Amino acid sequence: MTNPVTVHLRYEIDADKIEEFREYGERWIRLVTRFGGTHHGYFLPSEGDSDEAFALFTFPSLAEYEQYRFAAADDPECLEAYRFAVETKCIRRYERRFLAPVFE
Repeated sequence: MTNPVTVHLRYEIDADKIEEFREYGERWIRLVTRFGGTHHGYFLPSEGDSDEAFALFTFPSLAEYEQYRFAAADDPECLEAYRFAVETKCIRRYERRFLAPVFE
């Protein structure tokens, strides 16, 4: 039996570039899904801090997450999504945490 792993990302974003960050997130939702993960969405500022956003996605195991990371490093769409974030400077920094989810 494998244990799923959920990745929690906390982003510090440029509050003036929320639309660019939204586009970045939409790209990665599709990409994570294509690589076998389940994306739980990006969460953009609404009220409160205007420069903080979050994302959550799950892979069936840490090994499958690591396969995704390896494959994404050479994937043209992934590289383009990364390039988009760098060029638009919508992300100032991010933190990644690994969580053990509890599902029904």
